[in-house]
Amino acid sequence: MEVRTSRVEILLVEDDPGDVRLFREALSAHYPHVNLQVAADGEAAIRTLRNEEPFGSVRRPDLIILDLNLPRIDGRQVLALIKSDPNLRCIPTVVLTTSNADADIQQAYDLHANCYIRKPNELNEFLEAIAQCEAFWLSVVRLPSR
Repeated sequence: MEVRTSRVEILLVEDDPGDVRLFREALSAHYPHVNLQVAADGEAAIRTLRNEEPFGSVRRPDLIILDLNLPRIDGRQVLALIKSDPNLRCIPTVVLTTSNADADIQQAYDLHANCYIRKPNELNEFLEAIAQCEAFWLSVVRLPSR
């Protein structure tokens, strides 16, 4: 497996500070070349992706990790916006959420999510899921050029 060494930008759209911390720790341990931007709600995610103030200087992400259950603007709406925008739709978008509902899974794929991962409840399982996600998207997959 080839580990990507060029700078990678990830946008994590997550409102749970504990999950953000775990994601950041897991990422920094194995992928120090990754810059993690965090949007704590759907509105901030959209403003970040559109480079609207105060996010005007944020680089376009190479990968988006998106929770579905977000304040302000729901993750489903964010996903629909990403995949309907010709400038954003090629950015791989991973849904990482607590929902295991068939309707949520189907809707995410109908909206063209690149994959759907349910957040495990156990800490070790959660860290393993993050590690596997990182390994796949940062070492196996070839991401599109900006």
